Amino acid sequence: MKFITLVPMAFIAAFVVGGCAARTSFVDLYGQSAPALAAQRTIVITPATKYVNVEGGQIVRFVAGNKEFAWNFNTAGSISSFALNDVAPPGVLDHPVRAYVSPDPKYMGVGGRGHQHR
Repeated sequence: MKFITLVPMAFIAAFVVGGCAARTSFVDLYGQSAPALAAQRTIVITPATKYVNVEGGQIVRFVAGNKEFAWNFNTAGSISSFALNDVAPPGVLDHPVRAYVSPDPKYMGVGGRGHQHR
């Protein structure tokens, strides 16, 4: 009888521990992959491109040679820049490119809402 009780408890323990696993990467703070058709703008990355400027909340399609990907810059509020190479699919970017992310305007104080400077 003890074996029957222990087996379900082992499954429950494994489920709980798996749900509490520590984060192994901060890439999810940078946003999410997006379909290219959802992109609001396109940025062409050339061998001379060292950085790109994007706006928080934008979905951007990146084209590098004959390869491309799209990214939704739904970033954490504390993220102002990151290596675009961290989110690009393998082999798309052949050199370091930094993404500078300006704040998402929908979270900025407009019309008396939000933080105001005095």
